[in-house]
Amino acid sequence: MMRVLLLVLTNVAVMAVLFLTMNIIGAVFGIDMSAGSTGAILTVAIVVGFGGSFISLLMSKWMAKRSMGVQIIENPQTAQERWLVETVRRQAERSGIGMPEVGIFYSPDPNAFATGANRNNALVAVSQGLLDTMTADEVEAVLGHEIGHVANGDMVTQTLLQGVLNTFVIIFARLIGLAIDRFFSGSSDEESSSPGWGYFIGSMIAEILLSFVATAIVMWFSRYREFKADIAGADLAGRQKMINALKRLQGAHATEDLPGEMAAFGIAGGLGTGLRKIFMTHPPLEERIAALENMR
Repeated sequence: MMRVLLLVLTNVAVMAVLFLTMNIIGAVFGIDMSAGSTGAILTVAIVVGFGGSFISLLMSKWMAKRSMGVQIIENPQTAQERWLVETVRRQAERSGIGMPEVGIFYSPDPNAFATGANRNNALVAVSQGLLDTMTADEVEAVLGHEIGHVANGDMVTQTLLQGVLNTFVIIFARLIGLAIDRFFSGSSDEESSSPGWGYFIGSMIAEILLSFVATAIVMWFSRYREFKADIAGADLAGRQKMINALKRLQGAHATEDLPGEMAAFGIAGGLGTGLRKIFMTHPPLEERIAALENMR
């Protein structure tokens, strides 16, 4: 739950910075950015809502390399590195995408992720723990799963979804803030350009609460995408290899979520029940295995 809280607060913080930037720009160029202006609310909502998401997308590879300590395989030195690069190359060609960068990051937990701004400029990285605990067939399936994320355009799709949700969060938070401000001030002037503390406090609280709802929707979509990526892994490597890889992950009970946005595009995710399950990036492994076993 702490990871979800940090994700929500980070998203709110990015939107807040962009919102402040928009107000500064409005002040410099004389643009009406008053809280009561419908046009201003829509403008800020669209720019801030989509701006934060696309900034995150464009920085995703750089952030992944820095935060995870990914070592890019530029000139393969070992048989394992050569096999990794060639396997990714073969799967990328079959999927009709550009060759991703391939890297390894140190973690004792078996995990992998894919990220990047578009299908032809992606990064696929695997943990040392995954290479140490899985067979070559299982690693091949995991790579196919990650290539599936790239080929399906999951990074861009999630960015668009997050942008749309951010936009609605900002619009409804501002409208709620205006309603609260007018309720406590007794004002009925819908075009008032001087909102009080009720607006600022109300919109801030509403934005945080609505961001949790938006996050739950994004996490639901993330879980849906995992089933699609599993199917891609089964197509590229073989269904039984994909099932075996998921069963191997099932035995690694200590596997932790990847940090931040990488969690949504990893092969494994933490476990959750009840309310916590709503905010998980991955569906339970038993459900993913069952889906593949029942696939025709």
